[in-house]
Amino acid sequence: MNKLNPEKLLNSKWTAVSPQNKEKHFIVIELIRDENERVHACVLEAVMTKNTYPMPWQNLKNHDIWQLGWK
Repeated sequence: MNKLNPEKLLNSKWTAVSPQNKEKHFIVIELIRDENERVHACVLEAVMTKNTYPMPWQNLKNHDIWQLGWK
C-alpha cells in the first residue's frame, strides 16, 4: 500500500493500473473535507477525457489499483 498524507494530495498525479475508456492518467483536482476540516475524499480528473471521479482518498493507497505519478 502507498503511504499518503491526505493534506498533500491536491494536484498529485496518478496512473491507473488497469485503465478503462483510455483513462490512464489522473490528477487530483479537489479535496473534499468534512465539518472538522479533515480530508475524507478527493476528486480525480482524467487527463485525456477531463471526466471527474469523486472517491475516498484511501482508495489511492491500494497499489493494485493506483500508482503514484505518471507511468
